[in-house]
Amino acid sequence: MLETKNENIYQLEGRVPLKIAVPLGVQHLLAMFLGNISPLIIVCGMLQMETGLKTSLIQNAMFIAGVTTLIQIYPVLKIGSGLPGVMGTSSGFLGSCKAIGASYGYGAIMGASIFGAIFEMILGYFIKPLKKLFPPIVTSLVVISIGLSLLPVGIRYFGGGFTKEFGDPKHLIVGTTVILLVIIFNQFKNRVIRSSAILISIVIGYALAILMGMVDFTAVKEAAWISLPKFMPVKIVFNTHAIIAMVIMYIATAVETVGDLSGIANGGLDREPTDQELSGGVIADGFGSLIAAFFGVLPNTTFSQNVGLVAVTKVVNRFVIGTGAIVLVLMGFIPKLSAIFTVMPQSVLGGAAVVMFAMIFVSGLKSLLREEIDDRKGLIIAISLGLGVGIGNVPELLGQLPAWVGQIFAQNGIIMTFVIATALNLLLPTKKADK
Repeated sequence: MLETKNENIYQLEGRVPLKIAVPLGVQHLLAMFLGNISPLIIVCGMLQMETGLKTSLIQNAMFIAGVTTLIQIYPVLKIGSGLPGVMGTSSGFLGSCKAIGASYGYGAIMGASIFGAIFEMILGYFIKPLKKLFPPIVTSLVVISIGLSLLPVGIRYFGGGFTKEFGDPKHLIVGTTVILLVIIFNQFKNRVIRSSAILISIVIGYALAILMGMVDFTAVKEAAWISLPKFMPVKIVFNTHAIIAMVIMYIATAVETVGDLSGIANGGLDREPTDQELSGGVIADGFGSLIAAFFGVLPNTTFSQNVGLVAVTKVVNRFVIGTGAIVLVLMGFIPKLSAIFTVMPQSVLGGAAVVMFAMIFVSGLKSLLREEIDDRKGLIIAISLGLGVGIGNVPELLGQLPAWVGQIFAQNGIIMTFVIATALNLLLPTKKADK
């Protein structure tokens, strides 16, 4: 009977024993943890925010990520995709948030986010008629560009993250060990071990980092045991310029969400997402970001890191993902628990991140290869990825254009890839058979 339940981890529905569901759910938590708090740490640091408020916002970020993930995987009133997508604080908004924060303050980021979130929710209800803009070739290229744009982030983590110790041999040893362990555990015949390969590898990598003296547990000792998430920890400010900039970014986020959900459906379920799933997913992104703003947290979106994890493990069970979301919610009440993950060296996650981000690329490639690649589609692929990914890696190319151009298109190659792929798909003539 247990074996039957174990098989449920590869199905959307079905209960899974907690002893299996919890570690597989925590595996998703580990994949997104640093990415979830990093944007807040960067913006708070830039604005020289006081330590107490910064700690409170990070705590809220964990709580909100758990709540919005539950909304995404268990739809209510058409809010949520029902797919195993994990939500978290989006790094895609980082450039816009830094610019708005520097000019108008942190409260203006929250005010603009409220308007942008409502706009994205409205956009989500019109995904079906807009889906003509998102044929498989476009969404596949978006997924591929997501994977390619995240690989530099994975390598940055692999080398130790944004620290003075980046590239230190001890980080390379830990990161390489995690990668090797992922490969080894994926060779096991036991499907549970294979599905937990990322988690097991991270745990062993963490232990190795501790033995190598790379972990400082001071933050864990100083963290409180229990603390409630704070509602409206900052005063919300509404600024017209900030709202316009943020709304544009929310349009881009909707596109990325379509790509992420396509990656989940393709990589984990071997199919394309339905109109209802895409609509609910985009609405959930907006709704989650709306809640986040009232808790002082930056916009929440589906996390590409976890799309890669689904592609690697094939674990798509909603109950499993839900257990990870509940742990996130609990971390919002237990700062000391959050601190245990906070002090983990980034190179531990880096080894796993490189594998997961590369698998996002593979997931998009598999989806793309379902299409017959003729000369027309080959041209769309070449130009979209060539310019999109290229400019994403050389953002200074747009440095002399208006600031808003760089904020939208120079942060990564995802948006540029989407815009070019969509335009070419609409403009280039198609054969009658393709129509």
